[in-house]
Amino acid sequence: RRESGYKELSNGSVHITLDPKTLEQELPPPDEKEAMLPGEQNNEALETRLYWRRFAVLAVFSLYSLVNAFQWIQYSIITNIFMDYYNVSSIAIDWLSVVYMVAYVPLIFPATWLLDKKGLRMTALLGAGLNALGAWVKCASVGPGLFWVTMSAQIICSVAQVFILGLPSRIASVWFGPREVSTACATAVLGNQLGVAIGFLLPPVLVPNTADDKDLMGHNISIMFYGTAGVSTLLFLLTIFVIKDRPPLPPSKAQAVLSTGPAEDYSYKKSIINLFKNKPFILLLVSYGIMTGSFYSVSTLLNQMIITHYPGEELNTGRIGLTLVVAGMFGSILCGIWLDRTKTYKLTTLIVYVLSFIGMVVFTFTLNLGNLLVIFFTAGVLGFFMTGYLPIGFEFGVEITYPESEGTSSGLLNAFAQVFGIIFTLIQGQLTTDYGPLSGNIFLCAWILLGIVLTALIKSDLKRHGVNMSSINKGQAVSSSDFNFQCCLSSLFLPHQTSI
Repeated sequence: RRESGYKELSNGSVHITLDPKTLEQELPPPDEKEAMLPGEQNNEALETRLYWRRFAVLAVFSLYSLVNAFQWIQYSIITNIFMDYYNVSSIAIDWLSVVYMVAYVPLIFPATWLLDKKGLRMTALLGAGLNALGAWVKCASVGPGLFWVTMSAQIICSVAQVFILGLPSRIASVWFGPREVSTACATAVLGNQLGVAIGFLLPPVLVPNTADDKDLMGHNISIMFYGTAGVSTLLFLLTIFVIKDRPPLPPSKAQAVLSTGPAEDYSYKKSIINLFKNKPFILLLVSYGIMTGSFYSVSTLLNQMIITHYPGEELNTGRIGLTLVVAGMFGSILCGIWLDRTKTYKLTTLIVYVLSFIGMVVFTFTLNLGNLLVIFFTAGVLGFFMTGYLPIGFEFGVEITYPESEGTSSGLLNAFAQVFGIIFTLIQGQLTTDYGPLSGNIFLCAWILLGIVLTALIKSDLKRHGVNMSSINKGQAVSSSDFNFQCCLSSLFLPHQTSI
């Protein structure tokens, strides 16, 4: 029999009465390319379309994210050289890295608010522009007594990264289709990772240790700074011409549903409250913070760990860091492709977390064997899984918090990563100084083990995937407004219930 409220029409569409007294809506059969939202009185189908411009947007963002990451790590990998040039302690050089994390925490909320209110383009311009400005200020910091100038420049760059780190999932969701969104997010994160890799590789080559000739050392540092400034300026200009807020038509049903929500109904405060009420997301926040904070700490202190056991090996330290990150880049892309094919977010996250823990343990207990080839291998294994985890966490967060803003969820994930990064870097740095690298690394291993437990407790509810597949997940999505909730519910559920 036919259930009350549903009536099959002769043209094959379905007549649905949402409110028997006041509201009737006609919906066509579900289609891969279009979806009809309740409440639209013009009965026009929402189209989805993919644009070639999405690849240019992704490329430009990835490149200026690369330069920002390069500027983060360019001091730490040659800590001993900058200590000698500026005549400061290792803690002072560590702070050139830690300031990136410190700046992120208080600024992430205004940054994500700006992303939601002003859009992708404005946020991207701020990120690329501040990145270029910081690079040029560094050019004025070449001089043994100008450490405060280089610190000021690094603070500007750290503000820039607040407008960069939260964008991968937003770019992927707004510009890319459901079958490529995880790969796109992984590629966007890849740019940042590649910047870290180049930051490990180039500074030891461009600025060799010429302790007996500070003028030559300063000349080499200026070459690195001016080169960075030139590239970052070019990328800022490309950002102006390439990056737009969103394509004319949405790339997926999930974006089509969200785009119908009235802008005036959106509440940033309510979105934040909804996220902190989401228990699976809270667990992900802490576990993501532990893993990413551990990566930040290892990256910052790599020079000190390696030089302790292998004095004079600054160049190989950079190469080990390069191996760490390049392996992670492959891990990121493979994990992104895997997620697009399988949508097994929790299982993949848990497996990668466990393998990262194993990699950290192996790296810890092989660091003092006296064989650099072993360190290259163990660092590669560690990087493959630890760095490969980053885009997985982003995408898992978007899935379990849909339809909340991708920028907000990613921003909070990064904020927790920075908090844990600050804590881990300072504590591990002190442990490394006082007791050696082994103590500091064991400290990280214990925390990563805790992260495994927290990850296992996360309830997997793939809400965005459910919308894209036009099906209902267990536990309906809690939206940022009742309007969005009704849109998701009605556009997914009602068209399929034509008969019982």
